[in-house]
Amino acid sequence: MTLSTLLEDHWAWLVLAALLGIAEVMIPGVFLIWIAIAAAITGLTALALPIGLPLQLLIFAGLSIAAVWAGRRWYTDHPVASTDPLLNDRTARLIGQTVTVVEPIVGGEGRVKVGDSVWTAAGADAAVGTRVRVIAAEGTVLRVE
Repeated sequence: MTLSTLLEDHWAWLVLAALLGIAEVMIPGVFLIWIAIAAAITGLTALALPIGLPLQLLIFAGLSIAAVWAGRRWYTDHPVASTDPLLNDRTARLIGQTVTVVEPIVGGEGRVKVGDSVWTAAGADAAVGTRVRVIAAEGTVLRVE
């Protein structure tokens, strides 16, 4: 027994859309919802028009690409406000913090202790134990003064 004998094509698409919508809620990633929309439109199209499965798959593929593109564009144009905009920018979060030199900064380069980790630092010469302030971050190198 195949899926097409259990469900008509349009119902299969609508069930897929519902399952993808549920998966988006369970595993939020702002991605599956766009595919769910494409599946729902494909299901409604299959309900309204007598089209075969190959054309349905082609419609689904095209709508999926268009929906994901539109979703990405929407979120680029309308970013979600965050209470912690530096959440995923670890180095930017360090700017302004006072850290301790653990390897002397000589010739503009040394190492500093940040929390329980050690980072490469660039700045004026400083001896071990000197407290310095992070003024910028360039990749994984902290600029200190």
